[in-house]
Amino acid sequence: MNRNQKQEQIELFEGKLGAARSAFLVDYRGLKVEEVNVLRGKLRDIGVDYRVGKNTLLKRAVQSTGMKPLEAYLEGPNAIAIVAGEPVAAAKVLSDFAKEKKNFQLKTACVEGKIYNPADVERLSQLPSREVLLAKLLGSLNAPASNFVGVLAAIPGSLVRVLAAIRDRKQDN
Repeated sequence: MNRNQKQEQIELFEGKLGAARSAFLVDYRGLKVEEVNVLRGKLRDIGVDYRVGKNTLLKRAVQSTGMKPLEAYLEGPNAIAIVAGEPVAAAKVLSDFAKEKKNFQLKTACVEGKIYNPADVERLSQLPSREVLLAKLLGSLNAPASNFVGVLAAIPGSLVRVLAAIRDRKQDN
C-alpha cells in the first residue's frame, strides 16, 4: 500500500468507528475463506461491518474515536466487527461462530468506550434484545395500572351480583 491508500484506509476506519457504538476484535487465524464469507454474511444481515485491517492503521484510526481502548489489543492478526446498532445481536453471532469454529477466537470488545473480555461478550450474547427488554419493562410498568382497573371494575360487578341475589331471594319468598 502506498501512503495515500493507507490514509484512505485510516479515514475509512475512523468514519466507521466514529459512528459505531461497539466494536469486536477477533482472531481469525486458521479459518477458510468460505468460513469467513459465511461469518461476514451473517454479520452483514444484522448490519455489522466485518473487516480485516492492519494493526498500525487501526491504531491510528481508533485514536480519534470512542474505540481508543481497543488500541492495547491490536496485536497479531485481527479482524474487527464494527457495530453501529445494538451490540447484543453481533455478540450472539460472534459467540455462536466461536463455539462452532475452534480456530476463531473472540479477543475483546469495546462497547460504548468500555472494554469487555471474551467471557463478558459471552454473557452479553445471552441477553435478550433491546426490544424484548423494553417490552418486559413496559409490561411491568403497565401491570399495576391494569390490576387497579381490574379491581375498580370488580366493585360494580360485585354490587350487581349482590343486588341480583337479593332480588332472587325476594322472588322466591
